[in-house]
Amino acid sequence: MFSHVMVGSNDIERSKRFYDAVLGVLGAAEPIRNKNSTGQVRLFYRHDGGTFCVSEPINGASATFANGGTIGFKCSSPEQVRQFHDVAVAHGGTSIEDPPGLREGKLGAMHLSYVRDPDGNKLCALHRPK
Repeated sequence: MFSHVMVGSNDIERSKRFYDAVLGVLGAAEPIRNKNSTGQVRLFYRHDGGTFCVSEPINGASATFANGGTIGFKCSSPEQVRQFHDVAVAHGGTSIEDPPGLREGKLGAMHLSYVRDPDGNKLCALHRPK
């Protein structure tokens, strides 16, 4: 359904350090760096057929995060959910909501962790047991 997800950043080098580490946990390689015709830098992380992008806002205004928005990343194990969280916090992210772990609910059991990146974007790491 989705071709890519893009978030804005007010400090592209800080975001690169953060996402290199956090998306590295999931197996993503170095991003493709692109500078558009008006000078904004964008980072394109490609992995398993998906693309996650970080961009300086093209309109020149400050980047802001979505109130109520969350970007979820699929993890291969409960341990990877915890590692995603811990690496994010170690690289300038903020732990939010409940501590990483198992949640039971109407959608079934799943392991979750939530963090905000240095620009305030809300990220979720999720693993659903089979």
